[in-house]
Amino acid sequence: MSEPSFTLVQLRYFEAAARHLSMTAASKELVVSQSAVSTAVAQLEKEMGVQLLLRHHARGLSLTRAGEAFYKRLLGFLAHGTELVDAARQSGTELVGTLAVGCFATLAPFRLPGLLAEFESRHPRVHVSLREGEHRALKASLRSGETELALLYGYDLDDDIDREVVGTAAPYALIAEDHRLARRKNRKVSLQDLADEPMVLLDLPHSREYLQSILNDAGVKPQVRHRTTGYETVRALVAHGHGFALLNQRPPADTTYSGARAVPLALTDDVPPLEIIVASMRGVRLTRRAQEFRELCRTRYAH
Repeated sequence: MSEPSFTLVQLRYFEAAARHLSMTAASKELVVSQSAVSTAVAQLEKEMGVQLLLRHHARGLSLTRAGEAFYKRLLGFLAHGTELVDAARQSGTELVGTLAVGCFATLAPFRLPGLLAEFESRHPRVHVSLREGEHRALKASLRSGETELALLYGYDLDDDIDREVVGTAAPYALIAEDHRLARRKNRKVSLQDLADEPMVLLDLPHSREYLQSILNDAGVKPQVRHRTTGYETVRALVAHGHGFALLNQRPPADTTYSGARAVPLALTDDVPPLEIIVASMRGVRLTRRAQEFRELCRTRYAH
């Protein structure tokens, strides 16, 4: 059986069509006719002897199972094709090009600034494109190829995602400066000490379930007074006496945006810390840029 013969153009046209699930949208992005995209995909399917896309009159395209598997592997192939050109242009002396990285919203202000500064110092010709978001959106960006790596917490990860632990973040309690427990010299508290207190909940997908599970495991049913998706809003509400909060990331200063102070207290309960991971798609070979970024995460935040 002869080896399939396809072109890089056909692969790129298929990638755009599969990402958009639309021949029309792919043609607009590629600035070619819709028929050019359709013909290229059809020729690719003929050459491979397998159907990759299903055409639907009313709702665009969908990937077949073979198409899904091919698309995932193709993303790494195309990324390495770009890297190959970059390396040739620069004689392989330094990394160049773009690296797309996602980061969980509450991790970003604590982990990204120093990480990016050091990475850009080491590899000044690599442009890092950032995407902040919540867990589900970042997993989707990995699967679509929008990002190559993502810095996440180590929960709710599916089998198609590889992960490497690069740090941990222990939960702690946060209370107002004039709270009765703020006078404790050891700055420690048990969750039972907060059982009758109102709570300000960081209301992000998975974060809220994780935080509530900590209390449930300690036999505490939280009295949630306020919910907010804003990390700094949580801290400001706590500082003004609206309730306690549980968080994982701790800023160096206790002063909130509102000017009031929120006091962090370590938990005496045996609560395991959250893992911080670098995630990538399983089976997709990382570019050298991504490998270097992951290695920096590993060494910078080793625990």
